[in-house]
Parts: sequence; C-alpha cells; structure tokens
Amino acid sequence: MARKTSTETQVKNMMVPLFQSLGRSGKIIYIILLLLLFYFGYHYFIAAKSSSSVTFNSKLIEKEIKNVGKLIVTEGHYAKVLTYKDQQKYMLDLVTFEKKALIVANADVIVSYDLRQVKYNIDEEAKKVTIISIPEPELKINQNLHFYDVNQSRFNPFGANDYNKINKKVKEVIAKEIENSTLKSNAENRLISELSKILIVTHSMGWTLEYKGELIDRESDFNLKL
Repeated sequence: MARKTSTETQVKNMMVPLFQSLGRSGKIIYIILLLLLFYFGYHYFIAAKSSSSVTFNSKLIEKEIKNVGKLIVTEGHYAKVLTYKDQQKYMLDLVTFEKKALIVANADVIVSYDLRQVKYNIDEEAKKVTIISIPEPELKINQNLHFYDVNQSRFNPFGANDYNKINKKVKEVIAKEIENSTLKSNAENRLISELSKILIVTHSMGWTLEYKGELIDRESDFNLKL
C-alpha cells in the first residue's frame, strides 16, 4: 500500500510541475490529450473484453454441440403371427395347387439418430446458433421367421421367392406398427432431450437458438419442428 502511494506521489510530483509550466493554450491541449487518451483506452479494453467474452461463449457452445453429437439408439421387440397363402392355377383355373403356412415373426427393432451429422452455424456477431439440419431416424429390423403348419404341393412348393416375399411383407407390417408405437415417440423424446442441452447453454449465455427459420425458446418448440 505504501509503495502504491509512493508511486502515485512521484507521478503527481512529475505531472504537476509540467502542467504548471504550460501556458493556457498548452494546458487546454494537454487536457484534451488526456481526455482522448482515457477515452480510447477505456474503449480499447472494453471492446477487447467483449470480443474475448463472445469468443469464449462460442467455443463453449460449440463444445456442447459436439458433446450432443452422438448416436442415440432406442430398441424394441415385436412379435407377429401371419398366414401366408399362394395358389398356382392351370387349365383355365380348373386345376389349383395351393401352398400355405403359419408364420411367427420375432423382430428386434432399432430406431437411431446419428447426431454427429447435425449441421449448424454459429454467428458470433449476432450471438445466434442456427441448427441447419437434423438427420432423419434410421430404422433397422432384424427378424427371425418360424414356419408352422406348412402345406405345399409338389407342383407348387415353397421356394426362395416365397421366403423373400414373406420377409418383405413382415418388415412392412412391423414398420407400419412402429409408426404408431411408443418406440418411435420414445426415440424422438430422447432426441429432443439431447437437443435441449444446446438450448440451455445458448440461453444461459444470452444467445438465441434458431431452427427452420424460427426461434426455439423452449423444449416443446422442437416437437413442432421435427
């Protein structure tokens, strides 16, 4: 404290005689120069602090987006029972050879969002984060088919073409069921939960988040945009 006082005293002892030795016009110029020095010095340090803060915030936001960038996987299991029939007709439909089977399908279903593919833009000047695109969900169905009560004719036996048609039909039935199931909604809820982390960090820093041309102010806004 004593050193600081001593330094201030020395500066004062140096400046006062200098100021007193100047004429009136010199004093005015001296005061103007001091005011300009304080003005530009103040704005220099304030601008530097503001720029540093914006850069720091943008790096934090980018880090959070990268943390969100992961693979979200939601799994489910489905079991379906179907009956498959096929007829081969000959001689103007007078002769018919039929084959049929009862099929039990067990399927493991995976709905995933690869958030590593999220595209975004960070505008430091406007303090705005824009989510450009979110990847579509990927649906994978791994199924096992079990055949029961198989009836077939020598002239119309089961072949590879039948198994391919059955496999395709089962996947279509399960995919349609998934559209109206809790599996898909659960996957979307997990997606929104991850995206909300970006919303939280942007708002906490006074930035804005935009998606599809509109501001995202709360988590429920994502529901309307997905």
